[in-house]
Amino acid sequence: MDRQRLSRDIELFLAEDIGLGDITTQAIFSREQVGMAEFIAKESFVAAGIDEIVPMVFQTRNPAVDCHAMVKDGSRVAVGDKIFSATGPVVDLLTAERVALNLAQRLSGIATLTAAFVEKIAGFTAKIVDTRKTTPGLRALEKYAVRIGGGHNHRFNLADGVLIKDNHIAACGSIQKAVDKARFAVPHTIKIEVETENLAQVEECLAARVEIIMLDNMTPALMAQAVKLIGGRALVEASGGVNLDNVHEIAATGVDLISVGALTHSAKAVDISMRLKVGS
Repeated sequence: MDRQRLSRDIELFLAEDIGLGDITTQAIFSREQVGMAEFIAKESFVAAGIDEIVPMVFQTRNPAVDCHAMVKDGSRVAVGDKIFSATGPVVDLLTAERVALNLAQRLSGIATLTAAFVEKIAGFTAKIVDTRKTTPGLRALEKYAVRIGGGHNHRFNLADGVLIKDNHIAACGSIQKAVDKARFAVPHTIKIEVETENLAQVEECLAARVEIIMLDNMTPALMAQAVKLIGGRALVEASGGVNLDNVHEIAATGVDLISVGALTHSAKAVDISMRLKVGS
């Protein structure tokens, strides 16, 4: 992750949450009062954002806050585990609490869901990959959480690779014409991926010497036929409608990649609470 970019983002997150000031905390506590905040796991999950991102939130609010992560990102934690502590002025601990918890809960939820998908396809060569269906402004963090959960990243943004989809094909008139236009415009170092919906389109991709073929919303039976037809001449990505109930069957078809938008757009935030102890 780009720490400089992340630091700027965290400043914006805090500014959004604090507004003109935490009037509740400022009314109750003085700046001289010191406390210790502990993050407690209320359920089991895969930790993400705990050992680097959460400390950055508190220390962006006040560099003097002393932070200690009890777990590494990627660790599995159990109910009741203490996973993080921060010591410093109570006003800073409480003012940064919500942003720190939001990020920890969101990223750990993504890592936990990703790990569940990865476990479902253990023993197969396929890789679980994410998509660009991320929360605006949080893409770098959410894709980081996917990696922590054992998954892999697809394109980070539109400049990362050519992906010709149904609208591109319709506008050009055929897969071959779309591929020809892309090849003419982009460097030879850029791979070209094309989304397909049937075996006829797969054959078009093979004729056009496409490097990556996406099988979009195909049944596992049709995917297996497509994989056999492709015969190793291109990487094969399965996409669309992938869930924990069917991902094992999809991996068994022999595809190389399985993209899952749900990793980032539907992951449930995990339950973490912050307990504050105020010094006398």
